[in-house]
Amino acid sequence: MDFTLTVLGTASAKPSTARYQSAQVLTVHGRSFLIDCGEGVQVRLQEARISLLKIESVFISHIHGDHVFGLFGLLSTMGMMSRTKPLVIYGPVSLGPILKFFLSYYGDGIPFEVVHKPLNVKSPEVIYSSKSLSVSAFPLNHKIETFGFIFREKEPQINVKKWKIEEYALTLTEIGSVKRGEDVRRTLPDGSLLVLPVSELGYKPYRGRSYAYCSDTAPFGDESEWVKGVDLLYHETTYLASQADLAALRYHSTTLQAASCALEAGVGKLVIGHYSSRNRDSAVYEAECRTIFPETYAAQDGSVFDLPLVRFPV
Repeated sequence: MDFTLTVLGTASAKPSTARYQSAQVLTVHGRSFLIDCGEGVQVRLQEARISLLKIESVFISHIHGDHVFGLFGLLSTMGMMSRTKPLVIYGPVSLGPILKFFLSYYGDGIPFEVVHKPLNVKSPEVIYSSKSLSVSAFPLNHKIETFGFIFREKEPQINVKKWKIEEYALTLTEIGSVKRGEDVRRTLPDGSLLVLPVSELGYKPYRGRSYAYCSDTAPFGDESEWVKGVDLLYHETTYLASQADLAALRYHSTTLQAASCALEAGVGKLVIGHYSSRNRDSAVYEAECRTIFPETYAAQDGSVFDLPLVRFPV
C-alpha cells in the first residue's frame, strides 16, 4: 500500500530550466492527489510517469501565480484526454472567480465537471475523507489567504488472531466486535461475565502514515502544534538564514525557521523547497536546516519520498 510524495516543482516565483514552480503529487493506496499547480506541471507529470487522468483531486494553497499558473493547461489537457470523472479542486474562495473565468472561455472543451470546494477554516479541519485517507486544511501566515494541508492515512481495521478464534470459538458476531476494537463479553452459564480484551484477541496490522504541506508562510504560533508528529513535513524555505529580513517582509520562511518548526513538531522527516532564484545551490539550504533538524532533505524537481508501511508485531 503506497504512500509516496513526488515533488514536481521546487522554484518560488521565478522558474528556471532546473526548477519548475510549486506542484506535488501524493499517491496513497493507488490514488493520486495534486497539491498546487505551478507552471510546467504537465511536463513534470509526464516525466514522473503520473497519468493526468488518475489525479483524484487538486489542493490549491493560494492563488499566487506560481501555485496556479499550470491549472488552465492541466484542465485543458484533461479535457483533450476525454476525462469524464468530475474533478474536485479545494482552494481559497478567491480561486472561484479564476475557475469561472477559465470555464467561461474554454469550458466547451472540458467534458467533465470542475467542482470548486472553497476553504474557510481557522484551524485544522477535515475537508476530504475516503475509506483510506483524510485531508485537513489549516490557515498559513502569508500575504493573502493561504492554506496548508495534512494528509492522514486512516487507521486500519483490527485483525483478529486466527489461533484466538479457535481457542475461544469466537462467533462471527464476536469477530466483528474485535475488528471494531471492542472487547468480547460473554455471559457464562452461571450468570457471571467473561470479558475477553481486544488486546488479546486482535492487533493493528500497521500504523497510519501522515504528510503535512506548508506552502508559503511566515512562522506563526500554532504551526508546529498543527503539524505535530507527522511522518513527513514539507515546508517552504524560500530564503537562507542571512535573508531573514527579506523573508519577514514577504511573509516567507528561512531555513532555520522551517527546521525549528520541524523540531518543535517532532516530525519524522523534513523536506524543503520553494527556493528563491537568488540562491541556486539547494545544498546550502539543506546544510543550514540540518544544524537544527538533521533529518532534512532538500527536494529537487522529480524527487520522490516514499513512506514505508510500518507493521506492528503480532
